[in-house]
Amino acid sequence: MQHDNRQEQPLWAPSAQAAAASNMMAFIGLVKERHGLSLASYDALHGWSVANPELFWDAVWDFTGVIGDKGARILTGAEKMPGAGFFPDARLNFAENLLRGEGSEIALHFNNEGERREPLTRATLRRDVARFASVLKSWGVKEGDRVAAFMPNCPETIIAMLAAASIGAVFSSCSPDFGAKGVLDRFGQIAPKVLVACDGYRYAGKVLPAHDKLAEIVAGLPGLEHLAVVPFIGEGPKGLAKAHDWNALLAAAPEGELSFARLPFAHPLYIMYSSGTTGIPKCIVHSAGGTLLQHLKEHRLHCDLKPGETLFYFTTCGWMMWNWLVSGLAAGATLALYDGSPFHPSARVLFDYIGAVKIGVFGTSAKFIDAVKKSGLKPRKTHDLSSMRMILSTGSPLVPESFDFVYEDIKSDVALCSISGGTDIISCFVLGSPLLPVWRGEIQAKGLGMAVEVWDDEGRPVTGEKGELVCTRPFPSMPIGFWNDADGAKYRAAYFERFPGVWCHGDFAEITPHGGIVIHGRSDATLNPGGVRIGTAEIYAQVEQLPEVQEALAIGQEWQGDVRVVLFVVMREGHALDEAMERRIRERIRSGASPRHVPAKIVAVADIPRTKSGKITELAVRDIVHGREVKNREALANPEALALYRDLPELQA
Repeated sequence: MQHDNRQEQPLWAPSAQAAAASNMMAFIGLVKERHGLSLASYDALHGWSVANPELFWDAVWDFTGVIGDKGARILTGAEKMPGAGFFPDARLNFAENLLRGEGSEIALHFNNEGERREPLTRATLRRDVARFASVLKSWGVKEGDRVAAFMPNCPETIIAMLAAASIGAVFSSCSPDFGAKGVLDRFGQIAPKVLVACDGYRYAGKVLPAHDKLAEIVAGLPGLEHLAVVPFIGEGPKGLAKAHDWNALLAAAPEGELSFARLPFAHPLYIMYSSGTTGIPKCIVHSAGGTLLQHLKEHRLHCDLKPGETLFYFTTCGWMMWNWLVSGLAAGATLALYDGSPFHPSARVLFDYIGAVKIGVFGTSAKFIDAVKKSGLKPRKTHDLSSMRMILSTGSPLVPESFDFVYEDIKSDVALCSISGGTDIISCFVLGSPLLPVWRGEIQAKGLGMAVEVWDDEGRPVTGEKGELVCTRPFPSMPIGFWNDADGAKYRAAYFERFPGVWCHGDFAEITPHGGIVIHGRSDATLNPGGVRIGTAEIYAQVEQLPEVQEALAIGQEWQGDVRVVLFVVMREGHALDEAMERRIRERIRSGASPRHVPAKIVAVADIPRTKSGKITELAVRDIVHGREVKNREALANPEALALYRDLPELQA
């Protein structure tokens, strides 16, 4: 991908006034006051934050107003990775930090495919959390017990999480589109005492009851003691074992003052899951303090969130962006929740939501932006987007042409921040900055306090070359460990095997001359024709710009002692993959990327398999093409699509 000579000017830059009024500049002021340092640029601030982690994270705690006892020590074992300890003497409660402010300010909006509920105020949210916390206590839930949720992205899920966190219980969630086996592959490993679940959900205008699935899930969790059923589609518990009606539970709960268990910084808060496409999902345990501090840093400093501003992210409860979104409450933000299809009843639904509740920071996926572009909608002409000052995009790399579309057809004066990190760190390695311009096709910056580099195969830092994205120093949101991994062997193998003592994230990346970052795809999906590493995202960036192509997936097929690039394409309705189209695809890839990127084979398919969070899964397709069984189909949203890739005659020659 060419990005250094594409343009001489950025697509957008913050005004001097906006930069000066940002939380980031106020934070720089705090650093100057405390340490006498004049940090004149974002790069200078980032360099200082990485070189002085104790001073930096201490300042983040104070600047963001963490509620709790900080303790004397900020960082122990700073040279150990893993093994460093942040704020080892601190005591805090995650829920207490999110439930600050009890007034009539709106805490949560909720929209289910265009149908909006009455918003919840901070006072109402706190009252409902207190009620469900008293229910959990009456059921004997205590510190360290697991409370799981099989739920849409709705207010009740947040209430359940905050109630569990107030006690010190550990929370874990899946979205209701998971099959029973997929849920049991996850929750079965962590043995929850309580399950909060919906009776069904809505998607693309259809009502999808969940009772049969729930019965199977409850039967597969022998340690489960209670099931709280949220009547999301109005049916309620309906004879399910161990079940209680959510509304009845809250109505009968005693009105009491909400109390918060102040616990160590490293107390477990969330159990998250790897995608599980190559085997049973890994259970990744994240700490209350690390999650809170990292999210406060990203929301307050990188997103410049101010109290009362509305934050939106399109996500399900099966993706880490849900956890990231919810933490916006700690920054004083109002959350705009959405559940269902982002294209039902039409491609306008999320843009309608921006105007209706005045969303300031709008978060979505690169695939959504591309789909809106292909739908022909030009929101700049059809919607009031005056409140929206920032667009966040993640899930897959945002291609340069999508940057163009945002500025031409969505909004010209907006900070477009592509962000990248993962479930593994429940946050970002690289993201936006209110002090920096936006360059076409680039992520703006390395995160503060994150010692991000790109290394070649020999472990040398490189700029302007592709390599492995690594982090060379500890940070607070590193996992506490994996569940049921007492000696930490699985945890170390996942991130520290490639380069001992250095976090290797598994992204194929590049640092640009502007100091920005381009992600070229996942390292494990990198193609190696003739021994040259090629990121799949570089191919998608070209082929998906062709209006006839809906979506694409590329793999490396082992062939005659080498690897050849195979490209699968889903054609848009009314278009076919003929010889002329193949030529256009190859020409586009050759001119836009390089001759090495040009696929040896192009095959039309009806569908592309994807994970529950919407990411395409090259590895599963690669396994099917090579005749290997995909171990965990339950991790896929559409496992039936795998059959389209088995024994294809086009790949036998």
